[in-house]
Amino acid sequence: MRPGFRKFIHKLKCLITLNHGQDLVEYALVVALIAFGAVAGMKTLAKGINTAFGNISTQLSTDVT
Repeated sequence: MRPGFRKFIHKLKCLITLNHGQDLVEYALVVALIAFGAVAGMKTLAKGINTAFGNISTQLSTDVT
């Protein structure tokens, strides 16, 4: 084997077995899951608030007339 290729293979093996970034990836996945849940919850909450204000608006407009 050529020395340059052997050095490349050695560095590649070191990168494969390196796990320093594993915690960072796990935290990123947790943050993404929390963000997804928050967005889904906010959409549902927004619909409920919109419905409540629509009902209040309807009641106010019928009470005035």
